[in-house]
Amino acid sequence: MSLGESARQVLREVGLNTYEIDVYLALLEGGEMTAMEISKSANVPYSKIYEVLNSLKDKGWIKSIEARPTKYYPIPPLEALAVEKIRLEGKYASWEQTIASELQPLYEKQELVERPDILILHGQQGVLTKLEEMLKQANKEIMIAAPEFAKSMITSAPSFLETLQKSRVSIKLMVAGKAEEWKNLRKFAGIDELRVRGQMFGGGIIADGKEAVLFLGEETPSLVIWSNHTGLVRFAREYFQFLWDSSKKI
Repeated sequence: MSLGESARQVLREVGLNTYEIDVYLALLEGGEMTAMEISKSANVPYSKIYEVLNSLKDKGWIKSIEARPTKYYPIPPLEALAVEKIRLEGKYASWEQTIASELQPLYEKQELVERPDILILHGQQGVLTKLEEMLKQANKEIMIAAPEFAKSMITSAPSFLETLQKSRVSIKLMVAGKAEEWKNLRKFAGIDELRVRGQMFGGGIIADGKEAVLFLGEETPSLVIWSNHTGLVRFAREYFQFLWDSSKKI
């Protein structure tokens, strides 16, 4: 069975070795088979086949039927992947617990100081320059929460909109106020989804979950900051998602 390199790489990343991948593909193509049949179909040495089959069973990718001889069959790929996801989430929880109980106290005991960059941005041009820089560097996703006071800045800044349209990443734009005042933004091809909500205290732009520009204020931006502080950006992203889930599509 022919399989693209990208799919093989995914299977390697979830923990299957070359023999395991070949055996699983042989079962997907051939259905129920004995160890001997699998060995021939997957071109895996018979001396290795039971080791490979037992490993795949332990990892949740195949099952066996007790017969003479024993037959093996594949678990549906998405089901097997879901099992792997649960296993990895369990491992992550264990890692997090160990880090929190053993390493974090060492960090706090030594009073180590994290030194992320935090900048206060002044003036509309300074803000736009930083935003355009973020948009150009983003390679995964851009999340924009635009309060009403940011409407004139966004809609009257051709360079910002041009940069936004050229971004080849996922863009979520959420705006505050009346939907009809923002509808013209739908023409920009770079925006994947446009949503509106009645009110928003402040706003901001988050790029790749790594850096953010935050607008603080209600009727006017009393403070505009840029930061790549991990905790601050994560909080901003989670708050954006909370607002996004309760907003309406335009």
